[in-house]
Amino acid sequence: MKKVKNISVGFLVSFLGSVPLGYLNLVGLEIYAKSGLHNLIFFLFGVVFVETFVIYFTLLFAKQLIKNRKLMKIIDLFSVGFMLILAFVFYLNFNQSTKSNYYLGKYLIYSPFVIGIILNGFNFLQLPFWTSWNLYLLNEKYITIQRKLKYYYIVGTLIGVFLGMLSVIIILQSVIEPNQFSKGILTVFIPFFFIALAGIQLFKVYKKYFTGYLD
Repeated sequence: MKKVKNISVGFLVSFLGSVPLGYLNLVGLEIYAKSGLHNLIFFLFGVVFVETFVIYFTLLFAKQLIKNRKLMKIIDLFSVGFMLILAFVFYLNFNQSTKSNYYLGKYLIYSPFVIGIILNGFNFLQLPFWTSWNLYLLNEKYITIQRKLKYYYIVGTLIGVFLGMLSVIIILQSVIEPNQFSKGILTVFIPFFFIALAGIQLFKVYKKYFTGYLD
């Protein structure tokens, strides 16, 4: 029973956490649109590969990480800069796409699996996400991590991440026409989306770390 509960809770948390539109979903959407389901699957495998280690170590050290305010602050601030860098990179790519209709092709000379590993390796927002969730689930006794039980939880989370991202990407691609996708929405929306994410994250950092000093 504990095994099933761990898998179910892990799946639910990670699936719902993967549904909101994030930069990994947007990159996966572009890979799917340009090079098909096969490369998308390998990209998601790369994402899940990194997620395995993140979930495992945040599960083991959740209490220690949440108390390290300085480390969490550095991670949060880095995330702001990373979002702005992504906005700039996508903006450049879209401008260059007027010369080439397949600008992503230069990146796909590398394995989509490697691209997934690299991009998720820089996804530092997942550290506070998983640290907070794992600590909450442990404190509320929704999961049990004694001995091998923690691996059932991790398996559930990985399945949830994979299926959550896959579902969002396929649904988005099915409702957006390819021409509109490549020429309109991507050009304007994605860079703006990353800038908005950076702004939201910066506001959270301000509230979390700096408002207390003004009281």
